[in-house]
Amino acid sequence: MEEAPIKENMTKIEELKQIAAGFVEFLQQENAALRAFDTAVVSAGYEQKVRLVSAYRSISAYFIKNHQLLENLDNESKQALRELSVSLDAMLRENELLLKTRMEASKTVMDTIINVAKMNNNRNATSYGAHGMYSPQDNNKNALAINRTL
Repeated sequence: MEEAPIKENMTKIEELKQIAAGFVEFLQQENAALRAFDTAVVSAGYEQKVRLVSAYRSISAYFIKNHQLLENLDNESKQALRELSVSLDAMLRENELLLKTRMEASKTVMDTIINVAKMNNNRNATSYGAHGMYSPQDNNKNALAINRTL
């Protein structure tokens, strides 16, 4: 009678190992793509990342509620899970840093393009003053549209 819960517990522990290992592998690939500025690979992996995060949250919630299952593991299994957890934490920290860096770089480039476009637009624009006459001095209020999805 007690064999079924033990088997279920071992299945959950194996599931945790597989999800964490899969997440580590995915993050290694994504981090390599981020370092190489390969946005196509990063974009293509978005759905997979969402699924991995969801699965990891789900299995983590299970073990938060049933933490005694991990406490009852033998030392070798605990050490293997600890190493996997440390590896996942390191990959997540690196991923966060790389993503923040890439987003900041993209924002800086976009801001530079916008500022150059504004300066160029102001220099070359024509406008009319308050009395309906051409006024090259009042050309800093011209409309400018920027596509921020570049």
